[in-house]
Amino acid sequence: MKKLILLISTLAITSCIPLKVAPKFKNQDYKVMSAKKFQRKMSKEMSFIFKDPKDAYDFYNYINKKYRLNDIDVGYNVPFQIDGQTLFLTYHETEREDKSLNLPLVAADEVLDRKAGIKIFEKNYTSRTGHWYIILTVFDKDLNNCLKDNHQLKEKTIQYLKKLKQEYLTTHNYEELLFSKKS
Repeated sequence: MKKLILLISTLAITSCIPLKVAPKFKNQDYKVMSAKKFQRKMSKEMSFIFKDPKDAYDFYNYINKKYRLNDIDVGYNVPFQIDGQTLFLTYHETEREDKSLNLPLVAADEVLDRKAGIKIFEKNYTSRTGHWYIILTVFDKDLNNCLKDNHQLKEKTIQYLKKLKQEYLTTHNYEELLFSKKS
């Protein structure tokens, strides 16, 4: 029994306890879901969400070059065509983080505080790693969300957004987009 308590104590002291965990999309590299469920401050609109491994403002630059916006209203109601219908793309970038409590550092500081009256690791009790995500919403001219289940262009919109995501992730020089056909 003493060995079991010692083992549990050792595991508890040497482990990190996760406080927040960034979402991971199972079996896919994107998710279609309500933006509010993903990030509380977002609207309840259905959205196409994917993890952004690139630097800040890369998606802005990509959209700006791809749709030739000249830095005007980039990210808000960007028009594009699917089956002859004009749809409007809006995007948001948001950060979700992994945060954990480092118990060994808390325990070490407690011992040091009792014996020497100092705390060395006080600023390192928690560790944080940020992950950035792109949230895309698409509306038609009647302001209907194209990612809702009952919308006639849902599947084609998802296919378009998957291609858009793939092009964004594989393109390194956004000036190349000026030489390709505008979609």
